[in-house]
Amino acid sequence: MACKSFLAAGQNVVKAAYWFSGSEFPVSDIDSTQFTHLYCAFADLDAQTNQVTIASGNLNRFSTFTQTVQRRNPSVKTLLSIGGGGADKRAYASMASQAGSRKSFIDSSIGLARSYGFHGLDLDWEYPSTLTEMANFGALLREWRVAVNNEARNTGRSPLLLAAAVFYSSNYYSLDYPVQTVANSLDWINVMAYDFYGPGWSDVTGPPASLFNPSSQVNADSGIRAWIQSGMPSKKIVLGFPFYGYAWTLADANNHGYFAPTTGSAISKDGSIGYKQIRQFIVQNGATTVHDTAVVGDYCYAGRTWIGYDDYPTIVTKVRYAKYKGLLGMLPWMTTGDFHEELHKYGVVISTWYLIMNK
Repeated sequence: MACKSFLAAGQNVVKAAYWFSGSEFPVSDIDSTQFTHLYCAFADLDAQTNQVTIASGNLNRFSTFTQTVQRRNPSVKTLLSIGGGGADKRAYASMASQAGSRKSFIDSSIGLARSYGFHGLDLDWEYPSTLTEMANFGALLREWRVAVNNEARNTGRSPLLLAAAVFYSSNYYSLDYPVQTVANSLDWINVMAYDFYGPGWSDVTGPPASLFNPSSQVNADSGIRAWIQSGMPSKKIVLGFPFYGYAWTLADANNHGYFAPTTGSAISKDGSIGYKQIRQFIVQNGATTVHDTAVVGDYCYAGRTWIGYDDYPTIVTKVRYAKYKGLLGMLPWMTTGDFHEELHKYGVVISTWYLIMNK
């Protein structure tokens, strides 16, 4: 069953953000006036029952999330996000493998969303990684849409929004997403166009979230084009980008461009670093900053420490790109402790986002 758009009347842009339960940032401090949609992350999957659950430590914040963010912006829509990068992929693969377990997942997700006032649901399964899992992912989305439509018809309520976080490309290491089913079942997809390079999987420096890359197909534009060419409508694509970067230790302080040899991570165990820390590093170390227009990415270095990230010029260019490609919107991923600082620093970006996307 194909899905029509369940966006608010007259709305043609999604300006969204994730709030992560591991964050130190209070839900009440979110300036929801900046957004059309906010994601509450993450609900969990019980591997025994195949039902969606909320950890007891998160229950109070999750159950009041919608009413809290709507105090500042009554029109903001909220989605309960399920899964995440730290979730057990095997549990999702098992759940999606049988009609009965899919039904348990679907029914419980709808029940939770309605009980706690969410306007939609977001699946973050990273990632279906076999042909069978991709087929089951499609079956899950298709049945989810049918169940959401039926629930809305039976209750007289507006249908819940359905979204999913997906790989940056429609092709996951030679495996194709069931794009037509995805397009028919979801209101939009959140394309995770970041984490291309990082110390945990790259022994050279690289742009963590490049828009382009003359030397590789691993970039946001390549992925977006693949999704569109595979049949995903551009107006159902939301471009994800990071408010964080990655830090490496250079093998040679004098070799400090992209794709320079490294000896591992810097600053943190995995190299991840929030925008606030990046700005502090630049100031405290007199770091050299570079904006690369070829890849559309930023980096800085001081001594043997090298950090790749997105700064103002890069994000503004990505917003213009989203507008040019006719995408539905943008979605940043926040780090755990810098939510307020990141929103403050990117205030000009968010303003530009509104100006460009609403023209």
